[in-house]
Amino acid sequence: MNKKHLAAYAVVAVLFGVAGAYVGLNKKEQPAPLTSVPAGPSSGPVNELYKQTLPDAKGVATALAQYKGKAMLVNFWAPWCGPCVQEMPELSALAAGEEGKKLQVIGIGIDSPTNIAEFSDKYKITYPVLVAGMSGTELSRQFGNSGGGLPYTVLIGADGQVKKTYLGRLKFDELRKDLASL
Repeated sequence: MNKKHLAAYAVVAVLFGVAGAYVGLNKKEQPAPLTSVPAGPSSGPVNELYKQTLPDAKGVATALAQYKGKAMLVNFWAPWCGPCVQEMPELSALAAGEEGKKLQVIGIGIDSPTNIAEFSDKYKITYPVLVAGMSGTELSRQFGNSGGGLPYTVLIGADGQVKKTYLGRLKFDELRKDLASL
């Protein structure tokens, strides 16, 4: 490769970098759409969730059936997902606070056990973090996450009914209003 080609590649790379920075800085954040999943007396996705036994970050199996009869906030996330990581301190505070006495917060990680274990060692999370791997994406789709986007959070009442689903970073003032109506 001669110096002319190298210079041309450098110019193209700089132009793409500038274009990417421009788009990133001028991108308008869109509100996370909220969806609801129809739920009957025996909600299919919730029953599927209760059938799951998933390992935690240390590899200890956790049966989700133990949470039947308790309100749950199930957060599908991944360590490489920026908005997922950003909302974790607030989810930890929620789980450790007054709401956490009435609500079980659970994180279902969509990544490898190694990556989730490394993440969990680095950050102090006060709620159970479970490893689902790529099957977690399919489970989230059963709750209405057709695009498989993350983070995806499901609010389930103590009656086993899906109350609300949230795609994107949680807005905690809105979530607290939803929790008050449980």
